[in-house]
Amino acid sequence: MPIKSLEDLKRLKEEALRKRAIRHPAARARITVAMGTCGLTVGARDTMKAILETIKQNQIRDVLVLQTGCIGLCEYEPLVEVHLGEDKVTYGKVTPDRARAIVTVHVMGGHPIKEWMITP
Repeated sequence: MPIKSLEDLKRLKEEALRKRAIRHPAARARITVAMGTCGLTVGARDTMKAILETIKQNQIRDVLVLQTGCIGLCEYEPLVEVHLGEDKVTYGKVTPDRARAIVTVHVMGGHPIKEWMITP
């Protein structure tokens, strides 16, 4: 269906949000790993692997893990964003050990790790 008006665009957005809610209804948190070329070069794949392994080991079922391309902060790669509700925290230079700590301390425990955060 072509988009011809603002109402068409709003309907399309609402439908997309509804579909996302159906696919991931129980996700209370979202972790996004930047997997652009710059991130992959400095270990983003290992960071992602550590996040997924920690989630599996702790049998966490309400966290959605996503990947994205470069987000423009190449000097801080590997980058990980954690969304808990409306709050978003971006972590830089996330090694596999830091990734495991982010999952256990921030995502599971609810305590952001300030010393690894990137603040605008």
